[in-house]
Amino acid sequence: MMKTGLIIFIRNPEIGKVKTRLAKTIGTEKALQVYKFLLQHTHDITVGLDCDKFLYYSDYLDELDGWKHDTFHKKLQHDGELGERMSKAFTDLFDEGYQRLLIIGSDCLELESELIRSAFGILEKKEVVIGPSADGGYYLLGMRRANLPLLFQNKAWGSSSVLAETLNDLVTSNCNFELLKVLNDVDEEKDLPNSLIRQMNL
Repeated sequence: MMKTGLIIFIRNPEIGKVKTRLAKTIGTEKALQVYKFLLQHTHDITVGLDCDKFLYYSDYLDELDGWKHDTFHKKLQHDGELGERMSKAFTDLFDEGYQRLLIIGSDCLELESELIRSAFGILEKKEVVIGPSADGGYYLLGMRRANLPLLFQNKAWGSSSVLAETLNDLVTSNCNFELLKVLNDVDEEKDLPNSLIRQMNL
């Protein structure tokens, strides 16, 4: 049977350490509040997915955070920049025998379960699937083989060039891929939907 896995990268929700760009305009307490909302959304859209789920924490394992152990395998992100940490997560799980892997973060309120399922389906016929974000990065990356180190190297992580650089790597590597629809990440105050602003009294 095909072994499929979902990697979820999150930050430990601590004041002053999450959503720092957002905190510049709404303050650290409200930024933490927003991030906790994003974490809950990410939990809710992934908990029912029919795949193995791996929750990678930024700083330490939190055994009492509401992500159940029998549903989410808890791991710690490796040291290094984002590309190194993602690459190591993919490599470790491919080495464990997984054949289809996706990685997401916890910044995209527009991401839903069905789109994640669609991404797994795309990996049945494509080597790579990418969910582009409107800011020039991506909210999802999926692969079915491990020998694509270029995707994680020489990127200005967090900048608007990441998606373009990644697509260029795929083209030069003669790798077949497919793009999902463009979604918005929540990084700055302008990214907050009005419904969330009202709901959280921001």
